[in-house]
Amino acid sequence: MFHFRFRSVQVLAIAVLSIVATSFNSAEAQQGALTVESIFPTSNQLTASVATSIHINFLEPIDPASVTSGSCWAIGRWSGPAEGVLEVSGGGSTIQLTPDNPFSAGEQVMVILSEQITAVSGASIQQGGYSFLFWTKSAPASLQLNQTANWSTRTTPSQSTRSYGGLGSDLNNDGHLDISVINEDTADVRCYLNLGNDSGQFSPMVNPTSSVNLQASPNEPADFNRDGFVDIVVCNIAADTVSVLLGNGDGTFAPQQQINVGIAPRGVAVLDVDGDGDQDVVNTNYGTGNLSILLNNGTGVFGAPTYFEGGGSGERSLATGDMNGDGLLDLVIGMINSGEIVVNLNNGDGTFTESGSRPAAGGTWMLALGDLNGDGHLDVTSVNASQDNGTTNFGNGDGTITPAIPYPADNFPLSTDVGDLDGDGDLDWVISSYLGDWFIYLNDGDGNFTFFQEILAPIAASCAVMMDIDNDQDLDLTLIDELADVVIIYEQEGLPPPEFIRGDANWDGTIDIGDVVMQLGLLFGCTATCSCPDVLDSNDDGASDISDPIYLLMYLFSSGFEPPAPYPGCGADPTLDPLECLFQPPCI
Repeated sequence: MFHFRFRSVQVLAIAVLSIVATSFNSAEAQQGALTVESIFPTSNQLTASVATSIHINFLEPIDPASVTSGSCWAIGRWSGPAEGVLEVSGGGSTIQLTPDNPFSAGEQVMVILSEQITAVSGASIQQGGYSFLFWTKSAPASLQLNQTANWSTRTTPSQSTRSYGGLGSDLNNDGHLDISVINEDTADVRCYLNLGNDSGQFSPMVNPTSSVNLQASPNEPADFNRDGFVDIVVCNIAADTVSVLLGNGDGTFAPQQQINVGIAPRGVAVLDVDGDGDQDVVNTNYGTGNLSILLNNGTGVFGAPTYFEGGGSGERSLATGDMNGDGLLDLVIGMINSGEIVVNLNNGDGTFTESGSRPAAGGTWMLALGDLNGDGHLDVTSVNASQDNGTTNFGNGDGTITPAIPYPADNFPLSTDVGDLDGDGDLDWVISSYLGDWFIYLNDGDGNFTFFQEILAPIAASCAVMMDIDNDQDLDLTLIDELADVVIIYEQEGLPPPEFIRGDANWDGTIDIGDVVMQLGLLFGCTATCSCPDVLDSNDDGASDISDPIYLLMYLFSSGFEPPAPYPGCGADPTLDPLECLFQPPCI
């Protein structure tokens, strides 16, 4: 549960404040009177600490009474709702959310602020609220993928489940990621709970299974009723419906709410459409050539759909993200008939407007978004079943995208997934192909991809989930084959942690002025003992005090001072981010 308190933040040294300023990207001016000035982590950041706190800075003091667990909250795609402490700080102009538990490594996090948030002056946040996404960092890894588990989703060997998709969400809030498999033929969701002992092993299927409807495929995790448990939304292609499953917190779900939408719903996205702070649903309807908006009443109950045109022909795949940096989540739609990718910008009033489109390399079957080239803007990956390829489109930051760049895939690619598989700070790419295998592409940091490995599928690769199943901070692979009806786990080993250099306070491998500033922040802003204090003892006198940043300054700008010696006894903890100490000390 969320806890709320109001406090002031201790003022740090001027040098530290300058680092704080540069750690934020100034947000675009908001249309509402209460303007979001900056956020941390920044929008689309790829390397936030799993132990990060979240900060939203406004241009004027806000009313603490308007900040609640319903008006400001966050949810990890895999770790689930981030329950914790909400604080109003920074002289009353900053909201800080400090989760009780860490996020999962290498996952995407969604932050939602509702229109309910108001200033002391009475000014309100922009229409539609304010939302942003960021990614947590994963640890450097060897890319030595070893198969550690393989099981069938069938209960009767001869009965096909047709396991199409999967989710890696923590269903029982034990801090370990579980697996939910969505099945087309048996029209259900089958869940497997992580044993929770960091082995990456899973228990047998949870009974009972959760019913949805025929040809259940596209799916997304959420917390629709804000009870702290992971929920799931699923599109039932053959039934022309969308199913909402509210989680019970034990790997089971309440009976579905099934909502009639258009013909053949093929894509689904979860976002706050109307600015009331809860998660709504948008889905594509391939057969009727439009999209549905399903509004949540805040308790996980959805009303009848409203429909709108996406701007192309054959609306099929769908993803959401802030494509123009205005704090509203937009829609990216793959048009399978007209062969284009169309961006629809969020107007903040529950409607969307087409901002532009680009031809795809073929009919897009699925989309996944992420900042591929590190410029802070969302980019697009897609798979094109008719062309046997995947494509990337770079976002320009204004709601438009660049032309598609094709990459070869196996026959009939139908799934695209991105995540930092090697832990180098950029998003890698896995393509699943129905008439083939899994292709892994590695990113060079600039959005250029190189083929790395093909993992053979038993029959038909349908899904790849990049998730940390054994809590070692690197990403593993959960692969699903929809004709063999199997789940296959590949784990990888992380690289050994680097040695600390004594005095390297920001863990970048060098001694420079940044370390001086970081040490000042640690000395004047830290309220607990850090996990490896000796790294801060620059002059090796057995204490971390003001003499250490002075020693670093003398070493940097005077002659006759020896560089700080290596300190071999403590490896850098990949779960911690030294910048966090400026707000929330990276201490354990």
